[in-house]
Amino acid sequence: MSDIDIEKLNRMYGAPGRIVFKDGFAGCPNVVLANKYGTAEVALFGACVLSYRPTGHSNVLFRPAKKDAEYRPGESFHGGIPVCWPQFGNRFDKSLPQHGFARKSLFKVRSTEYTEEKTEVVLSLASDAKTMETWPHAFDFEVVVSVTMKLNVTVRVKNTGESPFAFSCGLHPYFLLRERDGATVRGLDKLGYVDASGETPVEGVQEGDIALTKDYDHVFKLQPGAVKSEFAILDSGLGRAIAIAATGNTRAVVWNPGTAYVVDDHTAEDWRKFVCVEPVSDWPGGRTLEAGAEYVLALAVQCHLEEKKGG
Repeated sequence: MSDIDIEKLNRMYGAPGRIVFKDGFAGCPNVVLANKYGTAEVALFGACVLSYRPTGHSNVLFRPAKKDAEYRPGESFHGGIPVCWPQFGNRFDKSLPQHGFARKSLFKVRSTEYTEEKTEVVLSLASDAKTMETWPHAFDFEVVVSVTMKLNVTVRVKNTGESPFAFSCGLHPYFLLRERDGATVRGLDKLGYVDASGETPVEGVQEGDIALTKDYDHVFKLQPGAVKSEFAILDSGLGRAIAIAATGNTRAVVWNPGTAYVVDDHTAEDWRKFVCVEPVSDWPGGRTLEAGAEYVLALAVQCHLEEKKGG
């Protein structure tokens, strides 16, 4: 349980109607960001974006029915936008937890900001004796979440030590769907991929859009030198398109586990309600960050509703 003073957080960093801290995930505070463009809720535990609701839309992110207060520190949240660092998945460093330790760590509030066009919170995690036991490197890790016309999530990693270290990193958004089999993912045509669903990865090349009529765990390699990657999820059930743009990633993952995925905070049918389209820095290997250097991974999400045709 957290002993963080929520009233103090609201005095120091809050703004009535724009930035509000409240009791939240795993006994730690959540912060709600709001403005004319929509709302987002972020957990200080794990710096996970729990929900995002643009004005005029339903929630864009899948959120398990399990209540925030029912989670215990150390439990994983299988929804929203978890932050995966210092490894994505479990093939980079077997000594590290699945998807790293950042998502199971309590972040501090570094700053907040609001203007007419933006509401933002900056959360931070720095190396200490506890992290050194798990991963013996000095770092400063920052997650910036802002609501503008889009939802923006930016990860900044700085090597504050005297030696290089290697890591991998990813954002793991669960995008809410009316029904998986009625959704399509665009933006990956002609890209090579690795099907990572089995013990032995299988390589292939994507042809056309991805129709989500089966389980997926494909890791796509982006074109060399690409500055930005852009994708779209078309959800016929909700009549909604979700535009996704990312920078800093060399891979993109499309994942839906189907019935094989069993976790405590999902029901047996929850796999029908989401698809993950994930920007990832490197997979399965990592990248090296020199002493004093910084790495940035950024994700932007924007929604559009289909125009209703007149009768």
